[in-house]
Amino acid sequence: MEDKADQLSDRFLAYAVEIVKITTLLRKTATGREIAGQLMRSGTSSGANYEESRGAQSRADFVHKLQIVLKEIRESLFWLRLTDKSQILSEHDLKPIIGETRQLGNIIAKSVVTAKSKK
Repeated sequence: MEDKADQLSDRFLAYAVEIVKITTLLRKTATGREIAGQLMRSGTSSGANYEESRGAQSRADFVHKLQIVLKEIRESLFWLRLTDKSQILSEHDLKPIIGETRQLGNIIAKSVVTAKSKK
């Protein structure tokens, strides 16, 4: 069980690294700077909140923290999709990071459902 949590932690760290790279590229335009700030906060906080969930003091605390992770992932997905659709980074393929965002969101959503059902 801890092994899967460690693997997911590593994925969130790699995800945050990609977010940092993307936001660095976005900061080259005024519009990009606005999106970059939002994406940087939501994209990096999802991993930090996941780490907090691993140290939860109760099942309710664990579920609450995972729900925050899910909220941040969903927000990140919005900003990534907006960046992709508006072609602000036309030279950068965002499909892989959008796919990873969706996968992480699905994992966390399933974890919330599972944790809630174990009462």
